[in-house]
Amino acid sequence: MTNEWSIQQIAKLAGTTSRTLRHYGELGLLLPSSTGANGYRYYDEAALVRLQRILLLRELGLGLPQIGEILARPTSQESALEGHLAWLREEQRRLTRQIASVESTIHAMRGGERLMAEKMFDGFDHTHYRDEVEERWGADAYAAGDAWWRGMDPAEKRSWQERTSALAQAWADAASRGTDPEGADAQALAERHVAWLTGIPGTPAADPGGDVKAYVTGLADMYVADPRFAKNYGGQPGAEFVRDALHHYAHTRL
Repeated sequence: MTNEWSIQQIAKLAGTTSRTLRHYGELGLLLPSSTGANGYRYYDEAALVRLQRILLLRELGLGLPQIGEILARPTSQESALEGHLAWLREEQRRLTRQIASVESTIHAMRGGERLMAEKMFDGFDHTHYRDEVEERWGADAYAAGDAWWRGMDPAEKRSWQERTSALAQAWADAASRGTDPEGADAQALAERHVAWLTGIPGTPAADPGGDVKAYVTGLADMYVADPRFAKNYGGQPGAEFVRDALHHYAHTRL
């Protein structure tokens, strides 16, 4: 006999609510495997695997419509989960390094020891984007950006990271307020974003002869297409807001 769990049991196990699961059902994302005479919904093992995928994709910042598109692709559940697992393991390794780095800094500060700059930023490595950058903009672009980053001292790197984080938060806040992407507030953010991009050597935005308009619009599209970027802006709706604002700015100002 097939194992099945009630909607209340699944909601408790998954840390969600029955209402959310019913909403997933209404959208066709997660249908119950059976419905009892009392109207209660039950879910089998295949449904549990599908729910696990939904929750993993939500963690990546994807919206429900995009999750539906991904789930509809002709890919086996096992293969899809293997992809999720690879990403999770990479995140685990990165976070483990960051934890060790911060613990080392705290230990040194409490003990009055000299801070070791080469240890403070382990796990904050940007080089895992190397292949992607070289494929999109060439090896010279990556080399220039990498040299620029490695040439910074710890205070400069920290300042850059804080500036980047503040910009992403400003975008997310504006999106959460329902700001018009073509309005003055969003366009001011777009101008700030382009100025931020021009400070990164090796990119077309920093090259006086580069096609800044194409670069900005292409990057804006990537913010929506790649869930890694969407997370920076509060999820998929935030990324779409950033894209629309940058597209308008590029077409009217660049």
